[in-house]
Amino acid sequence: MYKRQTKGVDEPYRMFTSRAEYRILLRQDNADIRLTPISYKIGLADEKRYRKTMQKKSSVESLISFVRQLSVTPADLEEYLKSIESTPLTQGRKLYDIILRNKITLNGLAEYLPELADFIFENGCSQEVIEEAEIQIKYHGYIERERHIADKMTRLENIRIRPDFNYSELTSLSIESRQKLTRIRPSTIGQASRIPGVSPADINVLLVYFGR
Repeated sequence: MYKRQTKGVDEPYRMFTSRAEYRILLRQDNADIRLTPISYKIGLADEKRYRKTMQKKSSVESLISFVRQLSVTPADLEEYLKSIESTPLTQGRKLYDIILRNKITLNGLAEYLPELADFIFENGCSQEVIEEAEIQIKYHGYIERERHIADKMTRLENIRIRPDFNYSELTSLSIESRQKLTRIRPSTIGQASRIPGVSPADINVLLVYFGR
């Protein structure tokens, strides 16, 4: 679970989505999947809500798995691709790869691919499930890259900095970083990385110093 945090905002009452970390992970469309298990665990969401959300999550995963496995030929999509002015296929491809194109939608594909339409119908995939699956497919690369960054930052949160650490000893740090780190006194390298003016190069200096 990735927490929403802010960077460079001093006023606690001002929350900007533009300053939120991991914006691609903290999307509106996946808020129920991200937060319902937590709210259920602490007693806010009831059993019915929890089961409904888990069913949606399962349906999204099943739909994505299906399009990963389904192969299509140029003839299968010739008419559809022409209708949306998309480049025609020259050879067979997995449907998953086709969805990565602009203008391609699962609903549009279902009109030309009986196998996809049957899967959606037989599994009771709602429009909400279809849209979520489409988002996860189209933005998979960006989502995974941000998840990798978030995981890295989580690891940095586990590297503690002594409260009395003397930053002036690290002459490899920029003057601005030394001043801000001394004033703010972050307790972890993760916190230090969110201080405006502390560059990635400065964080690397701290990592080397602390033997990571």
